[in-house]
Amino acid sequence: MTKAIVKALAITGPFNVQLLARQNELSVIECNLRASRSFPFVSKATGIHFIQKAMAAMLGRDVRGQYRTLDLDHVAVKVPQFSFSRLKGADPVLYVEMTSTGEAACLGDSLEDAYLKALISTGFRLPERSILLSIGAEEHKVKLLEGVRGLVSAGFTLYATDGTQAFFEAHGVPSSRVNKVSEGRTPTVTDLIRARQVECVINVPTRAADETVLTDGYHIRRTAADMGIPLVNDAELARLFLRALLHQPREKLEARALEEYVGGR
Repeated sequence: MTKAIVKALAITGPFNVQLLARQNELSVIECNLRASRSFPFVSKATGIHFIQKAMAAMLGRDVRGQYRTLDLDHVAVKVPQFSFSRLKGADPVLYVEMTSTGEAACLGDSLEDAYLKALISTGFRLPERSILLSIGAEEHKVKLLEGVRGLVSAGFTLYATDGTQAFFEAHGVPSSRVNKVSEGRTPTVTDLIRARQVECVINVPTRAADETVLTDGYHIRRTAADMGIPLVNDAELARLFLRALLHQPREKLEARALEEYVGGR
């Protein structure tokens, strides 16, 4: 798809294609004739100076076959950084619109290694004892079941809202049920967050028109942002986060110079 766009527009030099992926189907959102923030990221990850290559190509030089980018011995991860805590009342939820105000990139020996280091670089504090779960759709609960089961084995205390707690309880994963704001009983889930009884919130919102569900989810996300509690609200990222949290030893999260990864390239 990208090659077809480049050929049709006769592009030489930096360009930025935005793609939307859903259930293995790709759609093009837009194409901009400019270098994106991915340009320096890919350059650092591969050790190849792509701005130099782009300028050479724009000057008419043939740069084809001068570099390879797929034979890396490491993994590079770019993580968005959000400013929801500074936007009073804004819903910290992710849709297709770009809401990040910055990014942090890290390299590691594995996806889990690089991902956790990138998260920490944005100020994300890794939980050690307790996590709150509030997951809307059944498919997302199923997707996270293995990781949540691993949290219990690792000694984490789990808190969950009603539907989430019932699902995991039915699958042999114990958790403490907490009241949603709309249920009118105290203490509520927001009381739990304000008291800092949880170190991380995993809230995957449902795409439903049920105003009660959306309101409860908003209260959870907004309170987490206000209290500076780390928040994960995408199912795929939550699954990666749990896998990394459980299988990447903290003591092996080593900060190394960029040259140690790409110095020989």
